[in-house]
Amino acid sequence: MQGEEAVERSAEREHRPSPIDVHVGSRVRLRRTLLGMSQEKLGEALGLTFQQVQKYERGVNRIGASRLFDLARVLDVPIGFFFDDMPGGPGGGTSAYRSRLAGFAETQDAFEDDTMNRRETLELVRAYYRITEPAVRKRVFELIKSLAPSD
Repeated sequence: MQGEEAVERSAEREHRPSPIDVHVGSRVRLRRTLLGMSQEKLGEALGLTFQQVQKYERGVNRIGASRLFDLARVLDVPIGFFFDDMPGGPGGGTSAYRSRLAGFAETQDAFEDDTMNRRETLELVRAYYRITEPAVRKRVFELIKSLAPSD
């Protein structure tokens, strides 16, 4: 009986996306949305369907090195962008890193609710960067800061 339970747990783990894949996918979605690009347009640029892009963004499908390189080129970001803000940060395969990463799975739901992933935030950032005059953009930035409560 114990062997069957171990096989079931192993199969269950295989169907859950890796926290790293979820994080990288969320960064793809963030950048695509900031650029105002649809999943269809990103798919066309990469020779993929929008459903494949959707799976990458949800972390269901793992993004290989060559695809990550293509994504960085199309989205105009360095490859490291996809790993920025990752809980546990960079650090290789040390046991300390693995144990920090294990905690990431527990906080995955909280991470997905991150302020940077809200549509309102993305629309605000896109509108902000559409302001072409640097002095006006700076004044808008200062206005928003002045309206927010201080930390």
